[in-house]
Amino acid sequence: MNKETQYAGVSKRETVEKYFDMVYRLALSQTKDKNHADDVVQDVFLRYIKTDKQFESEEHVKAWLLRVTINCSKNIFTNAWFKKTEPLNDELVFETQEHSDVYYAAQELPAKYRTVVHLFYYEDLSIEQISEYLHMKQSTVKSQLHRARQMLKEKLKGGYDFV
Repeated sequence: MNKETQYAGVSKRETVEKYFDMVYRLALSQTKDKNHADDVVQDVFLRYIKTDKQFESEEHVKAWLLRVTINCSKNIFTNAWFKKTEPLNDELVFETQEHSDVYYAAQELPAKYRTVVHLFYYEDLSIEQISEYLHMKQSTVKSQLHRARQMLKEKLKGGYDFV
């Protein structure tokens, strides 16, 4: 298998194109800043392209990309550059106020809750998949989702039934 092909005949280029949006959304969710998210995405895919790791399946690649995205997002905040700069406030535009309120409330959650909420609701991953990808027990994922929902409910003051 050459460096361009990673699993079952799928090229790295195809994988990057397929998972780019997922990685970007997760990075944006974690960093809360478009510029930092761009940096994280670039770093994640650079690591992916350079890796010699042999992936067993598409799920293995997806899990690896999610884990590396979370780790790179955390690294942004430990970087000396981050500590010495102040971010510009970029406001996202939403079609409805409802989506805006929920998004911004979710962004105020602590990182561990924000991660599971993002993976569950925005990436449509099951609790089992999240557990596997984040190397946590399923009960921990369920607890974090429950606590996150309670925090969101409090932040949104019960204004939305789907929270």
